[in-house]
Amino acid sequence: MNKKILVLLLALSVSGLARADEGMWLPFLVEKLNIKDMKQLGCRLTPEQIYSINQASLKDAIVRLDGGSCTGEMISSQGLLLTNHHCGYDDIRANSSVEHDYLTHGFWAMNRQEELPNPGKTASFLVRMEDVTDRVMDSLRPEMSENERTAKVRATLNAIREEAIGESHYEAAVQEMLEGNAYYLFVYETFMDVRLVGAPPSAIGNFGGDTDNWMWPRHTGDFTIFRVYAGPDGKPAEYSKDNLPYQPKHHLPVSLQGVRENDFAMIMGYPGSTDRNLPSWGIEMKIGELNPAGVALRGRKMEIIKSFMDADPALRIKYASKYEYLGNFWKKDAEEAKALKQLKVAEEKRALEQAFDAWAQQDVERKHNYNSVISDMQKVYASRKESRYSLLRVHFIETLVDANLVMMGFQSSGLQQMLAAGQDVGPMAEGLKEAAAELYKDYDPRVDQQVLAAMLKAWEQGLPSELHPSVMAEVRKKYKGDYARYLASVYSRSVLAGPEKFMAFLEKPSAKVLSKDPGFALVNSIMEIWGQQRAQQKENSETLGRARRLFLAGLQEMNPGKSYYPDANSTMRLTYGSVKPYEPRDAVAYDYMTWLDGVIEKEDPGHEDFIVPARLVELYHKKDFGPYGVNGRMPVNFLTTNDITGGNSGSPVINANGELIGTAFDGNSEAMSSDIEFDEQLQRTIVCDIRYVLFIIDKYAGAGHLVKEMDLRH
Repeated sequence: MNKKILVLLLALSVSGLARADEGMWLPFLVEKLNIKDMKQLGCRLTPEQIYSINQASLKDAIVRLDGGSCTGEMISSQGLLLTNHHCGYDDIRANSSVEHDYLTHGFWAMNRQEELPNPGKTASFLVRMEDVTDRVMDSLRPEMSENERTAKVRATLNAIREEAIGESHYEAAVQEMLEGNAYYLFVYETFMDVRLVGAPPSAIGNFGGDTDNWMWPRHTGDFTIFRVYAGPDGKPAEYSKDNLPYQPKHHLPVSLQGVRENDFAMIMGYPGSTDRNLPSWGIEMKIGELNPAGVALRGRKMEIIKSFMDADPALRIKYASKYEYLGNFWKKDAEEAKALKQLKVAEEKRALEQAFDAWAQQDVERKHNYNSVISDMQKVYASRKESRYSLLRVHFIETLVDANLVMMGFQSSGLQQMLAAGQDVGPMAEGLKEAAAELYKDYDPRVDQQVLAAMLKAWEQGLPSELHPSVMAEVRKKYKGDYARYLASVYSRSVLAGPEKFMAFLEKPSAKVLSKDPGFALVNSIMEIWGQQRAQQKENSETLGRARRLFLAGLQEMNPGKSYYPDANSTMRLTYGSVKPYEPRDAVAYDYMTWLDGVIEKEDPGHEDFIVPARLVELYHKKDFGPYGVNGRMPVNFLTTNDITGGNSGSPVINANGELIGTAFDGNSEAMSSDIEFDEQLQRTIVCDIRYVLFIIDKYAGAGHLVKEMDLRH
C-alpha cells in the first residue's frame, strides 16, 4: 500500500475514535455503550439508576427549560428547581422594575406566597426515549431523490410522533441523529407553572460579566432557584393559586463533601447544538468570514443598546436580557474563531477527509457508495463562498432577530398572503396578537430603529449589490443613503412600529393597508432577496446533506468497533469525566478550584463587572461560611473535563454516587472550538460549586428554609 495512503488511513482510524471524556451520549444507551468506561473513572451508579422507564432514575430529576434554552435539576421533593442565573435572567428582569430591581438587588421568596409567576416559562421532563431508526429506514428506497427521501422521512416521523402521544397530555418529537443515519423518539411531560423563588444580585450571579465570560479562573455564583407547580391532580396546569408544588419522581440529593482532583463527574442535560462533522471548508469559512461578521454586527448592536441603557434606568432593565444574550455570543464567536485557528482544526478535518477519500478508492463497492462524497462537499462550499450565500445568511439573521419591526413583519407574512387571497384571517390574527404581546413587551422604537439602521447599513457595505434588498436603492435615491432618516419615516407610518398600531390593525386587517405600509415593504424586500438566494442554493443544500450523511455512514463502516454519539440537538444527553486542572499555554497552569478570596481580590467598585456586595465582603472577613466552607475558605467554582455546549447551562454536575456537586455554567476560551472539535487537553466545563450556592442562599440571603427542603449528604 502507498505509504501516504497508509498514514492517512491511520489518521482516519485515530480521529474517528472518541477521546477521553468526549461525547454527548444518549442516556438510554449507557448500559450498552458507556457504563464500563464510567466505572473505570469511578462511577458507582448502575445504568438503571441513571435511566429507567420502570423506576425513578436520574433522568427524572433533569429538566428541559423553555423548550431547550437551558437545563435545570430538581433538588427537593417539593418542586424546587436549580439552574443558572443567566438562565433565569430574563425572568428576573421581567419581574423587575426601577422600584424593585431584582437584577441589581436579588430576589428571595421567604414563603411560597411570595414566589413569582413567569408566564410562558416551561419545565419539561423526559418520559422516555426510543430508537425508531429501523422504522424510518424501512420506509425509504435507494432510488429516491433527496426531495422524495426528505418528504418520506417527514411523513414517517409525523406518524411516529402522533402514535407516541395518542390521547395523552404528553408532547413528543422525533429527532434526526448522526447526519440522518439514525432517528430517536423523545416523549415529554411539560409543566407551565414555574415560579421564581430566589436569585442572587447580578454582582454575584453575573460576577465578572463580559470581562470574565468564557474565562478561567471564574468566581461567579451563577444560579437561580425556581419551583415547579402542578394542578391538584399532579399534572401540568396553567398558573393558578390552587396549584401545588410538583412532586418529581426523583430529586437529586445534595453533597456537602465537595470535590477533589480526579473525582468522577457526570453531567446530564440538554446541549443545544454542535457541528462536529463540519467539513474543513466550512471551518475555514467560519474562521475567515462568518464569525468575524457576526462579531462585528453584534458588537454594533451592543454599542447602540448600551448607550440607551446607560441613559435610562427603565431601558436598562428592559434591554438587559437582550444585551446579555448578545454579549455572550459576541464573545463566543470571537473566541471560537481564535481557537479553531490556533488548534488547526481545519487542517485536522482535511486530513480526515483525505483519508476517507483514500479509503473509499480501495474497494469497488466503497467507491460506488462514497466516491463523490468529499468532492461534493468541496464544490458546495466553493459555490457558497463565490455566491456569498453564507455571509448573506449572517446578515439576514442578525437583521431579523434584533429588530422587532422586521421580526413582526416576518411572522406576519402568512397574513399578507391570506388577505391577498381573500381568506379568513381570524384565527391567524388572534395568534399574531399573542406573538405581538410577547415581541413588543420589551420594545422601544428608538432602540429598534437605530439597531435596524445599523444592520441595513452594514448589509449594504458588506455584501455586493446583487445581494441587496431592493429597498436599498430607494434609500440611496430618496434619502441619499441615510438609513436613520429613511427609518424615521417608516416607523412613523408603519403598523409594525409598535404594539398599539399593530393591535389596532389586527382588529380590522386589510390587504389594502398592508400594500401601502412601508414597514411591510421593507420586510418584503428583505424576504425577497433571501428567498431568491435560498432557492438558488436548494440543490447545493440537498447535495451537502446527502454528502454529510454518506460521510458519517462511511466513517462508521471504517470503524465498526467505535461507538458514535450524535451531535447535540436539544435532546437529553449524558457526559462523564473528571475534576481536573489544565495548562493552556507555556508557563501557565490553572488549578481546578477557585475561592471567595478571588472575588475579594477582583473587587473594583469602579468597574460594573467587579462590584462586590457589602454583605458578601462582611461574610468573607468574618469567615462566616457556615457548614459550607473548607478550612476557613469558601469554594466558589471548579473545573471538570465534561463535554458540554450551549443548552447545558444549568445542568447538574453529579458525583459518583448520584449526588449534586454543582451546576455547569460555562466553558473555557482556549477550547472554544468545542462545538466543532473536542480537545482532550484543553476542554473544561466551569461549574458553580453547590456549596457556594448553599452559602449564598443560607448565609448571604437568609433563606435557609430553602436549604432545609433539600436532601443534604454530609
